[in-house]
Amino acid sequence: MSAFSNRHIGPNAAEKTAMLEKIGVKSVEELVDKTIPAHIRLKGELNIDAALTEEEYLAHAQELAAKNQVFKSFIGLGYNETIIPPVIQRNVLENPGWYTAYTPYQAEISQGRLEALLNFQTMVMELTGMELANASLLDESTAVAEAMIMFFNARKRADVKAGRNKCFVSEFSFPQTIDVVKGRAENLGIELVIGNPETFEGDATFFGALVQYPDALGRVKKNLEGFISRMHAKDIKVSVAADLLSLVLLKSPGSMGADVVCGSTQRFGVPMGYGGPHAAYFATKEDYKRHVPGRIIGVSKDVDDNVALRMALQTREQHIKRDKATSNICTAQALLAVMASMYAVYHGPQGMREIATSVHNKAKKVAEGAVALGYELGYDQYFDTIWLKTPVGVMTHDIKKIAEANKFNFRYISGSEMTLSFGERVTETDINGVLAVLAAAVKKNATATTLDTTIALEDEFMRTDAVFTHEVFNKYHSESKMMRYLKRL
Repeated sequence: MSAFSNRHIGPNAAEKTAMLEKIGVKSVEELVDKTIPAHIRLKGELNIDAALTEEEYLAHAQELAAKNQVFKSFIGLGYNETIIPPVIQRNVLENPGWYTAYTPYQAEISQGRLEALLNFQTMVMELTGMELANASLLDESTAVAEAMIMFFNARKRADVKAGRNKCFVSEFSFPQTIDVVKGRAENLGIELVIGNPETFEGDATFFGALVQYPDALGRVKKNLEGFISRMHAKDIKVSVAADLLSLVLLKSPGSMGADVVCGSTQRFGVPMGYGGPHAAYFATKEDYKRHVPGRIIGVSKDVDDNVALRMALQTREQHIKRDKATSNICTAQALLAVMASMYAVYHGPQGMREIATSVHNKAKKVAEGAVALGYELGYDQYFDTIWLKTPVGVMTHDIKKIAEANKFNFRYISGSEMTLSFGERVTETDINGVLAVLAAAVKKNATATTLDTTIALEDEFMRTDAVFTHEVFNKYHSESKMMRYLKRL
């Protein structure tokens, strides 16, 4: 039993013989011949190496991992370094009581897991300003695609008959989101129009519009509310893909009239993991509750009048409802959604505001330092991502060489433009290191800076309503209290 395959891969020889007899064939090869059409089968053997034992594979994986060079990432685009609170890492991420739970379908024995997901929904609703949220989706890109499909499926009969099949996508959305939306639209007969939301007017052939907030250049635009109103005047539904941490400080898209707000919860204590996976959030209006993709945790009462949680509306998923499903998302990121919700529970309203303010201030300090070195700021209203234009004679490929020598990754847009995005793990030392790179590219010396709590955003962008008001976000802020709460769930 020492081999991994013996422990985990079945059936064994005796079981295989019994199964073949039951089926009525003499061998696995005969079974394959009778079930797999010959024209889709490979004619030769697979070109793969000999099998490794479990111990040999782990040693090989460690050898490959040792070749990685770990740089500090300032690329952004929906991925930012975050700090995982140790109490959540130990008691959720590394706890089989949480990480083995694929989906808590048996609600009567899953009340703790359902409460954790209900916390997730509550957090999302408060930050987005929406009436309804689901218990997570796969990632931000597919969540945006799900919003498009929901709008498409919710069209009026007259719109379907009239062939209203166009959807607008902001060219300033994350590039990976645009790619996923293109792929999903192609097979549904949805015609995408990619352009600038400031100049897009829309007409009766459009059913939906998808925009990013803040956008891929980091801009917090003044006219988002005006864009939503303009679209609604033509009966075009609007989905806003929003950075959830930014909504701790920024006015919510829900308060501006958005029909859907969705995005990633990665920066709520979920490690970047070389690009995924990370739980997406999806919030919308009550009007769409019968069209929402994924599953929703509901609050009910049992026969004894006790509050009870239940898995509501999960039958919309493809593995249950097949071709009649409202979504092809079969797997929510339940574990990572629990981590994200517990991150908010642990930090609470004050802690979350401090984190959001700190992230913004890091961007502000580099923006100020870069301008002092002769760089031009592409836009002065931002949350965590600044758009820089290089001085005359300085090219981004020159900056890239210096940055990579210092183990920094920036996002380079063109020969003269770049963006820098700042996460929770970025330190004051990192900030001064980035400024030193920018200074070296222009052959100057950078002035050292220190972090504070000042905000560069104008008041009109700031939210004035309270968030994280529910009791659960206001009582488990010590590690021991948090640990006991997780243990109880």
